[in-house]
Amino acid sequence: MPSDGNAVTNQTFKKLDTAPVYRLVFDTIEQRIVKGELKPGVLLPTETHLAEQFGVNRSTVREGIRMLEESGLVQRKSGQRLQVTLPHINATAARTSRLLRLHEVTFRELWEASIAIEPVVARYAAERITAPELVQLQQNVAEMEKAINDHVEVVRLDIVFHDLIALAARNRALGLAREPISQLFMPAGKAILPRLKTQKRIIDAHHALLKALRERDADEAAAWMHRHIADFKRGFEQTGLDIDRPLESF
Repeated sequence: MPSDGNAVTNQTFKKLDTAPVYRLVFDTIEQRIVKGELKPGVLLPTETHLAEQFGVNRSTVREGIRMLEESGLVQRKSGQRLQVTLPHINATAARTSRLLRLHEVTFRELWEASIAIEPVVARYAAERITAPELVQLQQNVAEMEKAINDHVEVVRLDIVFHDLIALAARNRALGLAREPISQLFMPAGKAILPRLKTQKRIIDAHHALLKALRERDADEAAAWMHRHIADFKRGFEQTGLDIDRPLESF
């Protein structure tokens, strides 16, 4: 016991993890991009100059840059100069979709997330949609009617229909949240449609949604979207497929 009478803890502490230097290069540049200190379009210094500024060798800088490129934060322009870029939502969503599959997310979990997000998206879309966007949705429905016997094309057009509504909602946070989920609906849709032939039900729901959006009826748009997503789950259950199967198994 120490002379001052205070007890000494018997707990031990783990050694601190030291991040690789290339990770610190990545983190430093990433933070400046996220904070807006480095804006899209700005050219980064050359690898040699970055190595001098960070006090590391070029191979370390090159590895940090590779991580930035994979994250969609920089890309090489003419002359091999690195330019700060804004990651495309589809690329970001694709990485998140892979994570969802790796974590063995099930259709039930995907559906629960979708029914929470999609009606809200439809509500905002009804308030903010433009005339050209309504035309795009009408064209999508017309294409789906022509492709009614092609279940793969119907699934693709269904996903596009929902993506168009999400764009009309003009809420980037909701868009980023729903896009990875949207990308994962393709295999589930392909598993359902050949068994149940529900193409007409999907088209009817889209007509009702389009009508509500055209009339700018936010309550009706949200209600119809809720019915539409709920119907998708009922269809899944009617196939006899296990709703708790990981999506990767479809």
